[in-house]
Amino acid sequence: MHQDVEDWLTLSFLPGLGCTLINYLVEQLGTPGDVFSRPDQVASLPRYGTRLSTLLNSKKQLRAARTRAQEELELIAKADVQLLVPPSPQYPAALYAFPDRPVLLYCRGNIDVLQQRSVAVVGSRNATDYGRRVAMKLAGDLASAGLTVVSGAAYGIDAAAHHSALAATGATVAVLGCGLDVVYPRAHADLFGKISAQGLLLSEYPLGTQPEGFRFPARNRIISGLVEGVVVVEATEKSGSLITARLALDQGKEVFAVPGRIDSPRSAGTHRLIQQGAHLVHTVDDILLGLSWNQHSGTPRSNEPAEEDDHAGNALTAQEQAVLAQIDTYPRDIETIADLTGLSFAELHGLLLQLELKGLVRQLAGQQYESLEYTND
Repeated sequence: MHQDVEDWLTLSFLPGLGCTLINYLVEQLGTPGDVFSRPDQVASLPRYGTRLSTLLNSKKQLRAARTRAQEELELIAKADVQLLVPPSPQYPAALYAFPDRPVLLYCRGNIDVLQQRSVAVVGSRNATDYGRRVAMKLAGDLASAGLTVVSGAAYGIDAAAHHSALAATGATVAVLGCGLDVVYPRAHADLFGKISAQGLLLSEYPLGTQPEGFRFPARNRIISGLVEGVVVVEATEKSGSLITARLALDQGKEVFAVPGRIDSPRSAGTHRLIQQGAHLVHTVDDILLGLSWNQHSGTPRSNEPAEEDDHAGNALTAQEQAVLAQIDTYPRDIETIADLTGLSFAELHGLLLQLELKGLVRQLAGQQYESLEYTND
């Protein structure tokens, strides 16, 4: 097996060979070792044969790639990293269906989570408070239902999804656009440590690979390929999350989108997805229904007896109901609430305090208030 892994690494380090071409070569000849030992047969392959035969007959190129592969194996042995290649039994079965599947998967953490059912939760790096709250609520509920939450470990929606899955003691997978030994963004060093302890860090890139712009759209095909469905929480019309959604559709996966404000550019992409037929997400039940999750796990959904309302014992007065009706999941300042309710600031302060104590609203900076409908508080 060690020789097989070295051969896969050597192929990947040869110049001009991407995943699609490497997979094609191995499918045509049998194993990576066969590719090296049968260059004449490579020459007979349509379209690529002549160029590839020249490359595989170049002793200088082969020697350099082989040396780098051996050095990489030494680094892997020292870095608490496991390397999966397509023959590995732990290699995710879902990825075999795609011609551009990664030929290398560097793993740090629990590789068993790759065999579990999973859902991606992705979205804007520059997320709103609303987007982060919804991502946390959905990811936490998905993890509690037994699904692994997959995302890209970026700022915003990705980080919120990972944190919430971890808080729910569930599994989460972070697919990186750099080497496993490179922390990007740097502020997520603590998050990376928690994910590797409770879930899995995953990358197709060799150790030491720095984050570059073109790597992130490429890694999105792995995110979509691993999961049964992709949930997009917030996305502009040019968001990379829409690439993940498109790839998911191409791969025959379910796509879900969370609606936002109609005047918010950060929800323009999710609204477009809904217009194009994505499942509209209001609660986690919409995702579980779309995945037919209860058919496999018996997970309760909304058509089963509802749990008791956490706030059932906190009866609201008429004035509290009037104030609460004017506060939604987007922050609203106290002046606006006063105008809408006709109440004085003195009256409002007391009522808002009672709503906070009942866990229904919370105060933000600048005397703004928001509903806690989509939080885990």
